[in-house]
Amino acid sequence: MKMNFAGRELDMSLCHVMGVLNVTPDSFSDGGRFNRPDLALERARQMVSDGAGFIDIGGESTRPGATPVSVQEELDRVCPVVEAVVRELDAVVSVDTSAPEVMTETAKLGAGLINDVRALQREGAPEAAARADIPVCIMHIQGEPDTMQDRPAYRNVRREVSAFLT
Repeated sequence: MKMNFAGRELDMSLCHVMGVLNVTPDSFSDGGRFNRPDLALERARQMVSDGAGFIDIGGESTRPGATPVSVQEELDRVCPVVEAVVRELDAVVSVDTSAPEVMTETAKLGAGLINDVRALQREGAPEAAARADIPVCIMHIQGEPDTMQDRPAYRNVRREVSAFLT
């Protein structure tokens, strides 16, 4: 099955690697090492060289206890990196965001996938994702990112996650 990601067509019957590129000073995965556009682009180059077909760019940490950032700060972190990666690399740019404004602006810059840990639950997110007209990845979550790992409980995990995503 072929799928189009902002002009990049991928065969989704094959496995694809996604490189995670957090452009935040408090990233849980890299400690904030790539929070400047030049460092982020160099890291993205390395990930593509290592075989990544997707580069997932996030500008707001969703680790437990992370401080929320303004939409403008998220835009300032993410947009220059999205623009550079789209321009310079042969990879689908995925944007890890829950903010409708970030979805809209990064789609205009050539992002090919919205990756929303909050599953389009923020006001205006479903409409922004629909207008962006690119694929969306949604995830299951109990609570908010800062509380999602505080005693998650399920009676029937398969049924409850399926109901959430539906």
